[in-house]
Amino acid sequence: MQQRFSIASLAPSGFAVDEVEVVADIVRVRLRPRRLSAVCPDCWHKSRRIQSQYMRRPSDLPLSGRRVELTIVARRFWCDAVLCGRRIFCEQFDKDVLARYGRRTQRLETIVHHLGLALGGRPASAFAHRLMMPVSNDTLLRVVRRRTVDQHGDLNVIGIDDFAFRRGQTYGTIVCDLEQRRPVTLLPDRALDTSRSWLAKHQSISIVARDRGGGYGEAIAKALPDAEQRGGSGKLDGSLSGFSA
Repeated sequence: MQQRFSIASLAPSGFAVDEVEVVADIVRVRLRPRRLSAVCPDCWHKSRRIQSQYMRRPSDLPLSGRRVELTIVARRFWCDAVLCGRRIFCEQFDKDVLARYGRRTQRLETIVHHLGLALGGRPASAFAHRLMMPVSNDTLLRVVRRRTVDQHGDLNVIGIDDFAFRRGQTYGTIVCDLEQRRPVTLLPDRALDTSRSWLAKHQSISIVARDRGGGYGEAIAKALPDAEQRGGSGKLDGSLSGFSA
Protein backbone atom coordinates (compact mmCIF):
# COMPACT_ATOMS: atom_id res chain seq x y z
CA MET A 1 0.00 0.00 0.00
CA GLN A 2 1.37 3.40 -0.95
CA GLN A 3 2.07 5.86 1.83
CA ARG A 4 1.48 9.56 1.25
CA PHE A 5 4.36 11.94 1.82
CA SER A 6 3.98 13.82 5.09
CA ILE A 7 5.04 17.47 5.23
CA ALA A 8 5.81 16.98 8.92
CA SER A 9 8.68 14.67 7.92
CA LEU A 10 10.57 17.73 6.59
CA ALA A 11 10.96 19.08 10.10
CA PRO A 12 13.82 18.04 12.40
CA SER A 13 12.88 16.63 15.79
CA GLY A 14 11.16 19.18 18.03
CA PHE A 15 9.81 21.40 15.24
CA ALA A 16 6.50 21.78 13.42
CA VAL A 17 6.11 22.86 9.79
CA ASP A 18 4.15 26.07 9.20
CA GLU A 19 4.78 26.59 5.50
CA VAL A 20 6.63 25.05 2.54
CA GLU A 21 7.58 27.09 -0.53
CA VAL A 22 9.38 25.90 -3.66
CA VAL A 23 11.26 28.61 -5.58
CA ALA A 24 13.30 27.39 -8.57
CA ASP A 25 15.87 24.94 -7.14
CA ILE A 26 15.30 25.92 -3.48
CA VAL A 27 12.78 24.52 -1.01
CA ARG A 28 12.07 26.96 1.83
CA VAL A 29 10.52 25.45 4.95
CA ARG A 30 9.20 27.65 7.75
CA LEU A 31 9.37 25.97 11.17
CA ARG A 32 8.36 26.75 14.73
CA PRO A 33 9.43 25.01 17.97
CA ARG A 34 6.85 22.66 19.44
CA ARG A 35 7.71 23.33 23.06
CA LEU A 36 6.05 26.22 24.86
CA SER A 37 8.85 27.07 27.29
CA ALA A 38 12.62 27.44 27.38
CA VAL A 39 15.29 27.10 30.08
CA CYS A 40 17.51 30.00 31.19
CA PRO A 41 21.18 29.03 30.60
CA ASP A 42 22.27 30.71 33.86
CA CYS A 43 19.77 29.60 36.50
CA TRP A 44 17.99 26.74 34.65
CA HIS A 45 14.63 28.30 35.45
CA LYS A 46 11.87 27.55 32.94
CA SER A 47 10.09 30.47 31.36
CA ARG A 48 7.01 30.71 29.13
CA ARG A 49 7.04 34.51 28.88
CA ILE A 50 8.16 35.55 25.37
CA GLN A 51 10.01 38.82 24.97
CA SER A 52 10.44 38.83 21.16
CA GLN A 53 11.06 36.64 18.13
CA TYR A 54 13.79 36.41 15.52
CA MET A 55 14.61 34.23 12.52
CA ARG A 56 17.32 31.60 12.08
CA ARG A 57 17.99 30.33 8.56
CA PRO A 58 20.11 27.15 8.64
CA SER A 59 20.57 24.84 5.65
CA ASP A 60 19.26 21.29 5.72
CA LEU A 61 19.56 18.09 3.68
CA PRO A 62 18.54 18.45 0.00
CA LEU A 63 15.11 17.31 -1.21
CA SER A 64 14.42 15.93 -4.71
CA GLY A 65 17.49 17.58 -6.18
CA ARG A 66 16.76 20.95 -4.56
CA ARG A 67 18.55 22.83 -1.78
CA VAL A 68 16.58 23.14 1.45
CA GLU A 69 16.63 26.34 3.51
CA LEU A 70 14.89 26.36 6.87
CA THR A 71 13.40 29.47 8.44
CA ILE A 72 13.04 28.87 12.17
CA VAL A 73 10.98 31.27 14.27
CA ALA A 74 13.16 31.38 17.38
CA ARG A 75 12.16 33.22 20.53
CA ARG A 76 13.66 35.32 23.28
CA PHE A 77 12.25 34.79 26.78
CA TRP A 78 12.13 36.77 29.98
CA CYS A 79 13.81 35.08 32.96
CA ASP A 80 11.58 35.59 36.00
CA ALA A 81 13.96 34.11 38.58
CA VAL A 82 14.54 36.79 41.22
CA LEU A 83 18.22 36.01 41.86
CA CYS A 84 19.23 35.46 38.22
CA GLY A 85 21.36 38.18 36.65
CA ARG A 86 20.10 37.42 33.14
CA ARG A 87 16.82 39.08 32.29
CA ILE A 88 16.44 38.00 28.65
CA PHE A 89 17.74 34.84 26.98
CA CYS A 90 17.45 33.16 23.58
CA GLU A 91 16.04 29.67 23.41
CA GLN A 92 18.50 26.96 22.46
CA PHE A 93 17.61 23.82 20.58
CA ASP A 94 18.81 20.26 21.01
CA LYS A 95 22.49 20.24 20.00
CA ASP A 96 21.87 17.01 18.06
CA VAL A 97 19.38 18.93 15.89
CA LEU A 98 20.76 22.48 15.59
CA ALA A 99 23.81 23.76 17.45
CA ARG A 100 24.08 27.23 18.92
CA TYR A 101 25.02 29.68 16.11
CA GLY A 102 24.86 26.70 13.71
CA ARG A 103 24.32 27.50 10.04
CA ARG A 104 23.53 23.87 9.17
CA THR A 105 21.37 21.27 10.88
CA GLN A 106 23.34 18.53 12.59
CA ARG A 107 22.15 15.93 10.08
CA LEU A 108 23.61 18.07 7.27
CA GLU A 109 26.73 18.82 9.32
CA THR A 110 27.31 15.06 9.68
CA ILE A 111 27.22 14.60 5.89
CA VAL A 112 29.60 17.55 5.40
CA HIS A 113 31.96 16.07 8.01
CA HIS A 114 32.07 12.68 6.29
CA LEU A 115 32.61 14.28 2.88
CA GLY A 116 35.55 16.21 4.32
CA LEU A 117 37.05 13.07 5.81
CA ALA A 118 36.57 11.01 2.66
CA LEU A 119 37.52 13.47 -0.08
CA GLY A 120 39.32 16.43 1.49
CA GLY A 121 38.76 20.10 0.75
CA ARG A 122 38.35 20.92 -2.94
CA PRO A 123 37.07 17.51 -4.20
CA ALA A 124 34.49 17.33 -1.39
CA SER A 125 33.36 20.89 -2.07
CA ALA A 126 32.78 20.11 -5.77
CA PHE A 127 30.89 16.90 -4.90
CA ALA A 128 28.78 18.71 -2.26
CA HIS A 129 27.72 21.32 -4.85
CA ARG A 130 26.54 18.55 -7.17
CA LEU A 131 24.53 17.08 -4.28
CA MET A 132 22.87 20.52 -3.78
CA MET A 133 24.68 21.05 -0.47
CA PRO A 134 26.95 24.00 -1.39
CA VAL A 135 29.89 24.36 1.01
CA SER A 136 33.38 25.78 0.52
CA ASN A 137 36.56 23.74 0.88
CA ASP A 138 37.66 25.92 3.84
CA THR A 139 34.36 25.24 5.60
CA LEU A 140 34.77 21.50 5.05
CA LEU A 141 38.18 21.55 6.73
CA ARG A 142 36.86 23.66 9.60
CA VAL A 143 34.04 21.16 10.20
CA VAL A 144 36.54 18.28 10.25
CA ARG A 145 38.78 20.17 12.65
CA ARG A 146 35.94 21.17 14.96
CA ARG A 147 34.48 17.67 15.21
CA THR A 148 37.73 15.82 15.79
CA VAL A 149 39.40 17.94 18.48
CA ASP A 150 39.62 16.30 21.90
CA GLN A 151 36.80 13.78 21.49
CA HIS A 152 38.43 10.72 23.02
CA GLY A 153 40.43 11.82 26.06
CA ASP A 154 44.20 11.53 26.48
CA LEU A 155 46.47 10.71 23.57
CA ASN A 156 49.23 8.12 23.75
CA VAL A 157 50.51 7.32 20.25
CA ILE A 158 50.25 9.98 17.55
CA GLY A 159 51.51 10.70 14.04
CA ILE A 160 52.39 14.20 12.86
CA ASP A 161 53.01 15.47 9.34
CA ASP A 162 52.33 18.41 7.05
CA PHE A 163 49.56 18.65 4.46
CA ALA A 164 48.52 21.18 1.81
CA PHE A 165 45.63 23.60 2.25
CA ARG A 166 46.67 24.85 -1.21
CA ARG A 167 49.30 22.74 -2.88
CA GLY A 168 52.60 24.55 -3.37
CA GLN A 169 51.41 27.63 -1.45
CA THR A 170 49.83 27.08 1.98
CA TYR A 171 50.64 24.18 4.30
CA GLY A 172 49.37 23.09 7.68
CA THR A 173 50.03 20.30 10.16
CA ILE A 174 47.83 17.29 10.84
CA VAL A 175 48.00 15.19 14.01
CA CYS A 176 46.48 11.69 14.03
CA ASP A 177 45.72 9.33 16.89
CA LEU A 178 47.36 6.14 15.64
CA GLU A 179 45.65 3.96 18.24
CA GLN A 180 42.15 5.09 17.27
CA ARG A 181 43.13 5.63 13.60
CA ARG A 182 41.53 9.06 13.42
CA PRO A 183 42.60 12.68 12.92
CA VAL A 184 42.94 14.71 16.11
CA THR A 185 43.55 18.26 14.93
CA LEU A 186 44.64 20.42 12.02
CA LEU A 187 47.14 23.18 12.84
CA PRO A 188 47.13 26.32 10.65
CA ASP A 189 50.79 26.06 9.59
CA ARG A 190 53.86 23.84 9.91
CA ALA A 191 55.95 26.23 11.98
CA LEU A 192 58.03 24.73 14.78
CA ASP A 193 56.49 27.00 17.45
CA THR A 194 52.93 26.07 16.48
CA SER A 195 53.60 22.33 16.72
CA ARG A 196 55.61 22.69 19.92
CA SER A 197 52.83 24.72 21.57
CA TRP A 198 50.21 22.08 20.76
CA LEU A 199 52.42 19.17 21.81
CA ALA A 200 53.26 20.85 25.12
CA LYS A 201 49.55 20.77 26.05
CA HIS A 202 49.40 16.98 25.61
CA GLN A 203 51.95 15.52 27.99
CA SER A 204 50.25 12.10 27.93
CA ILE A 205 51.80 11.40 24.51
CA SER A 206 54.51 8.75 24.75
CA ILE A 207 55.19 7.82 21.10
CA VAL A 208 55.27 10.13 18.07
CA ALA A 209 55.57 8.91 14.47
CA ARG A 210 56.90 11.50 12.02
CA ASP A 211 58.76 11.79 8.73
CA ARG A 212 62.52 12.26 8.52
CA GLY A 213 62.33 16.07 8.35
CA GLY A 214 64.04 17.86 11.21
CA GLY A 215 61.36 20.45 12.05
CA TYR A 216 58.87 18.22 13.82
CA GLY A 217 61.65 16.28 15.52
CA GLU A 218 62.94 19.45 17.15
CA ALA A 219 59.43 20.46 18.26
CA ILE A 220 58.85 17.02 19.80
CA ALA A 221 62.20 17.05 21.59
CA LYS A 222 61.45 20.42 23.20
CA ALA A 223 57.79 19.86 24.08
CA LEU A 224 57.91 16.12 24.94
CA PRO A 225 61.47 15.26 25.99
CA ASP A 226 60.39 11.84 27.30
CA ALA A 227 58.43 10.80 24.22
CA GLU A 228 59.81 8.20 21.83
CA GLN A 229 60.17 9.37 18.24
CA ARG A 230 59.77 6.96 15.37
CA GLY A 231 60.77 8.14 11.92
CA GLY A 232 59.44 6.98 8.57
CA SER A 233 58.94 8.03 5.01
CA GLY A 234 55.88 9.30 3.19
CA LYS A 235 52.52 10.12 4.70
CA LEU A 236 51.03 8.67 7.85
CA ASP A 237 49.80 5.30 6.64
CA GLY A 238 47.59 6.99 4.06
CA SER A 239 45.76 8.92 6.76
CA LEU A 240 46.49 12.33 5.25
CA SER A 241 45.47 11.83 1.65
CA GLY A 242 41.91 13.02 2.17
CA PHE A 243 42.97 16.36 3.62
CA SER A 244 44.79 17.85 0.62
CA ALA A 245 42.75 20.82 -0.51
